[in-house]
Amino acid sequence: MSEPIDMEERKRIIAGRNKALGLVLLGLVVLFFAITIARMGH
Repeated sequence: MSEPIDMEERKRIIAGRNKALGLVLLGLVVLFFAITIARMGH
């Protein structure tokens, strides 16, 4: 088995994953607003 990674490494990985997930969610929200505004504009 691979040896367990220390807590700092784990925190760094989790933080990075959270940041990526946040960016994806933000992108979806922006896209949703853009579509809504475009539909209202027409």
